[in-house]
Amino acid sequence: MPSTILIIDDEPSVRESLKAILASPSSGVPAAGSDDSYAIVQAETGEQALEIAEKINPDLVLLDIIMPGLDGIAVLERLRAKDRLTPIIMLTATKTVKTAVDAMKLGATDYLTKPFDVDELKLIIRQALERVSLESEVRRLRDELARRYGVDQMIGKCTAMQEVFAKIDQLADAKTTVLITGESGTGKELVARALHYRSKRRDKPFIAINCAAIPDTLIEAELFGHEKGAFTDAQQRRLGQFETANEGTLFLDEIADLSAGTQAKLLRVLQEREFTRLGGTQSIKVDVRLIAATNKNLESAMKKGEFREDLFYRINVVPIHLPPVRDRREDIPLLIRHFITKKSADRGQPLRQISPDALALLTHYPWPGNIREMENVVEQILTMGDADEITVDHLPLRLRSNSKGTQMKSEVTSGQRNFEYAVMEFERELIVDALKRTNFVQTHAAQLLGISRRILKYKMDSMGITGPENLGN
Repeated sequence: MPSTILIIDDEPSVRESLKAILASPSSGVPAAGSDDSYAIVQAETGEQALEIAEKINPDLVLLDIIMPGLDGIAVLERLRAKDRLTPIIMLTATKTVKTAVDAMKLGATDYLTKPFDVDELKLIIRQALERVSLESEVRRLRDELARRYGVDQMIGKCTAMQEVFAKIDQLADAKTTVLITGESGTGKELVARALHYRSKRRDKPFIAINCAAIPDTLIEAELFGHEKGAFTDAQQRRLGQFETANEGTLFLDEIADLSAGTQAKLLRVLQEREFTRLGGTQSIKVDVRLIAATNKNLESAMKKGEFREDLFYRINVVPIHLPPVRDRREDIPLLIRHFITKKSADRGQPLRQISPDALALLTHYPWPGNIREMENVVEQILTMGDADEITVDHLPLRLRSNSKGTQMKSEVTSGQRNFEYAVMEFERELIVDALKRTNFVQTHAAQLLGISRRILKYKMDSMGITGPENLGN
């Protein structure tokens, strides 16, 4: 569908000339000599143009400056008051170029002088429409990011997570520095992104840095940038992430891993809102919201002299703590089903159900790797099988073994089961499971268990396991 261009000019000859150049004939064939074709709407007065613009919402406007009644500048101001995005190109006589430049300050996209060059006209129109299309796509992607990282996309009904969601809502638009704590894999970056994309900074950069992944010798240059010649390999000036994130959000993950020197410089940025590039002398002002995260105990690190006390109080204005998965058991079924749905859609697979037994086992597994481990486990399950229903047999061996071991531990410590018998039963469970998974190929089963084939054969003989027929169900 061709873009709609509204031509506003009191001279009929100018309007018809522009229409001949730009219009798409009813046959749908582009006008002769034209690479682009557009749907043309005309207006001969400013008043008429405003009425038409209200009804059709044109994709681009060609607006004459000198018109009787409501002139082009007045029309420009009224159009811009309602719409900041539609390109408006001013048409002017040579003697009124200054007026056209003034119009640019009021929001005009560009201007053309009469008589205008046809190729220049087409180029300016094409570039203006492409720019609007690009800006629209950027806005769409930003809206998608805001939706993806919104609180409504985060899973959790337990009390601890509801408190996290409430804090995100309260802090999103604040300039306050936030410290997010929690074990690895609990979703600290997800919370940081939610804070950013729900804030007024959502259209500005979100920059994430893992402080533990960057060597001490490079972290300062990464954060603050450097001037040419600041060190041996500094061949040119490089902006740091504080400058890149200006007016946006900088997320420093694993902040406890920063060296003492970098901690001191970070403190100055937070206090003064300015810094100096490595090798530079000029102070650079920045407006950056800092969100920090750590999986370590910063209070303990302070007592050991590993983390500055003044920096701790500067970043710990409002803490958000993410509980480990093992402390939010009621959320595990929701999370498992969420990842099954998401991963199935990503892989283009039909949605698979999960059996109650399998879900119960996953719910009681301690998840030492938290959300990250859970997502990887679901990915593994979907990769390794295609049955309509996910059962216990489809779960990784370590999860099934852990579940059995936890149950036996409870029975032994409560006196319900003999210790030696429990050890033998657990060992048999492991061997039987490994043999089933390897179709009774003893070499492969031994490798799976991390023992030699000779030891496996000895244990099989002592347990009376001779073949698939007596492995049990």
